[in-house]
Amino acid sequence: MTEQTPLDPGIDLDEIFKALAHPVRRDMLHWLKDPEQFFVEQEHQSFEIGVCAGKFDQRTGLSQSTVSAHLATLQRAGLVTSRKVGQWNFFKRNEDTIQAFVRHLSEAL
Repeated sequence: MTEQTPLDPGIDLDEIFKALAHPVRRDMLHWLKDPEQFFVEQEHQSFEIGVCAGKFDQRTGLSQSTVSAHLATLQRAGLVTSRKVGQWNFFKRNEDTIQAFVRHLSEAL
């Protein structure tokens, strides 16, 4: 039996795989990688705090509740973080978790 690569604590591989299983969630992560390109209509806030959840509604054409469910799944998996500013929620990629996941896959498979 080979030794398994240790995974960073707090990272749940099953949750990450579940989150990545849906194409819309993969698109969301891709868009968040370069928000200046994909969310040019976000005028009043810098991308430093993330992308407003409502912008995903516009980009995907999905209902607010469906987009919220997708973002919640990504957040549970640790792939995105959120920040509330007033009445709006902003999301950005959690690069530490994404890189740890990629490292684990590279070493384990």
